[in-house]
Amino acid sequence: MKKERAYPWLLLVLGAILLFAGNQDLLVTDPVESNYAETALEMLRSGDWFSPMIYGHYWYDKPIFYYWELLLSFKLFGVTSFAARLGSALFGLLGIELSYFFVKRLYSAKRAMAASLLLLTSAEYFYIGKAIITDMTLFVFLEMTLMAFYLGYTQKKSSWYYAAYTAAAIGTLVKGPIGLGLPGLIILFFLWWRRDIKALAHMKLVSGGLLYLILTGLWYGPMTVLHGHDFLLNFFGVHNFLRATVSEHPRQNVWYYYFFVFLLGWAPWSFTLPLSGSRREWTLKIRNFCRHAAYQKKLPEVDVRTAFFASWAFVTVFIFELVQTKYMTYTFPYMLPFAVFFSSFLVQHERLVKGLAGGALTVYLILTYMVAIPQCRKASAYDAAQIVRTMIRNDTTVVTYGGRYPVSLTYYSGYVAKRLKWKDEIPELLPGALDWNAKNMMPFASIESLSEDKDILAVVRSGDLQDFETDIDGIWECVHDDGMWMVLRKVVR
Repeated sequence: MKKERAYPWLLLVLGAILLFAGNQDLLVTDPVESNYAETALEMLRSGDWFSPMIYGHYWYDKPIFYYWELLLSFKLFGVTSFAARLGSALFGLLGIELSYFFVKRLYSAKRAMAASLLLLTSAEYFYIGKAIITDMTLFVFLEMTLMAFYLGYTQKKSSWYYAAYTAAAIGTLVKGPIGLGLPGLIILFFLWWRRDIKALAHMKLVSGGLLYLILTGLWYGPMTVLHGHDFLLNFFGVHNFLRATVSEHPRQNVWYYYFFVFLLGWAPWSFTLPLSGSRREWTLKIRNFCRHAAYQKKLPEVDVRTAFFASWAFVTVFIFELVQTKYMTYTFPYMLPFAVFFSSFLVQHERLVKGLAGGALTVYLILTYMVAIPQCRKASAYDAAQIVRTMIRNDTTVVTYGGRYPVSLTYYSGYVAKRLKWKDEIPELLPGALDWNAKNMMPFASIESLSEDKDILAVVRSGDLQDFETDIDGIWECVHDDGMWMVLRKVVR
């Protein structure tokens, strides 16, 4: 009993070491992290904590909650990498503790410790717990929603249902309709499997739905009034409907994408799957399951805990397999049910779990300092930004050429560079329609309009230098080259 009381404290200490280590030295990277950090920084400077903006324009990529995390952290601790990563780390700790107490309530302290330790030391949890992205915050509120539903369902207590609606509302303020849609579909599938759809009548759908609408309406309502068509088109149209129906990354839109995400995201524990049973045993289980479903026209009855976690995992994978845009973090919400699954057989291999978890923690800490810190520097335009800051004058124009637009250049330098394109290409890249151009919020400048006698700093992707020299007239002096970005200054005669 004394040992069990130490479990949540041990998880807290291990989680803090893992999720906070090196964060102050992990630079904000392109192309994803810098969008969040720059948006929050501009909101902080403008004093507008309600409408997200980037490059001085309103920006409807994500709802407000995660930006509030960043804003509060910047306000309290300054604009630093540590502050930018603080929210994900704190919610990562909260996710582990919630997982422990929920699994303990359903199974045992030993099983809960195993599941939570597996979750903490999985590769995907380690990454997302340190990244400047919304997914860890969303994970926690989806967890809260489903946990509260389960407790309300099994205990017949309305208060838990209201807690579920509240958590779903906050999840919707974190990442949009998925905050309600995903747990809602999981719950419906679970009730269908249990042949208990009538339970919906006891879930306070009217009053709970009203609570949800009030909480989400506190932001979505004013945003619709303030920004009207632009908000509706870009937030709901582009960043939700279009993302679901048109692949943002076509090369990743393959049926086996999430299989490899699972193997890598659950490393090192995915490699313990052979311990879950013999090949023959699993073959028989799958065969019997399929036969029952085929002949009985319904899923076989299992205990309520198994049905709940299986529904959680299956629906998450199924929904995001249907979504056309594939991204490695989309299936992150299934981590807890898989942690419970892994713990079902690994709890019998205590020495293996301790050894593998200890090894994973050690490897992650080494990777943080030896790999992640230098790689984040390469994935950021931080060094180029420092050069721009020291060389810029009142009459200097800063432009970028080649590669993805480096938002981190603006974040670290304070100057919004113009993206160079040919004049006839620019209209085709501007936002304003239901397409992926909505992401092109940066200012553009035509190559033809570059002044012959004006001071110009060009931040050029190193691999595109030859194309730059072909497209851009004039004599250019290289003042910086970090292997990723070059800073060129036009020689004015």
